Amino acid sequence: METRHWYAEGLDPEELQFQRQYGPVLPATRAEAKALLEGYDGPWWIAGGWSIEAFTGIPRPHEDLDVSFWRKDVGALREQVKDRYHVWAIGEGMLQLVTDERPGIPDTADQVWLREHALAPWKYDCVLNPDRDGRWVFRRDPSLDYDLDDVTWVASDGIRYINPEMALAYKAKLHRPKDERDLAVTLPLLPKAKRVWLGEMVEHLHPGHAWLEQIVQA
Repeated sequence: METRHWYAEGLDPEELQFQRQYGPVLPATRAEAKALLEGYDGPWWIAGGWSIEAFTGIPRPHEDLDVSFWRKDVGALREQVKDRYHVWAIGEGMLQLVTDERPGIPDTADQVWLREHALAPWKYDCVLNPDRDGRWVFRRDPSLDYDLDDVTWVASDGIRYINPEMALAYKAKLHRPKDERDLAVTLPLLPKAKRVWLGEMVEHLHPGHAWLEQIVQA
């Protein structure tokens, strides 16, 4: 009997190929993430495009929901979601189930993915952020670290998000259409001090980047 696999309508070819290799994705909503992590004993926050939308209030389609945790807290995350989701470590072509017998996260894994079972779609894409003595380490330049409260904010929905200027500093590396769009809708809303910080960070990470002129002119 043929086994059929279903994917969301309208996926671009690259995303469809990705899902055909690793399995369909049906991302959680922010409200679902908040409910899942109710009572979680540790910080968590949302990064990526959803953090931009939370700041601007301007919606766009999203392929996933980037929920971030301290890398050291994977055990606590597994305890929080046990009996609901399996946790898989992902990185550099590797996908490995995290179990009681094999609880460690390979050094090459910067994310864990969650799904209910092997035939279920992936529900959560969790980014594992390093810390330095409890301070948030900037993965684009690990020599930099910040107090978590200085790089995140809590919105009216009660969810913590990465600051928009930090989200854009991450996105500058990738040059995707959605990143260009996120820059365009965010810049007019950023206070001057944050625009200056963003410009200096992008210049530090990517000298001569095409975004610099837009940031200066905003």
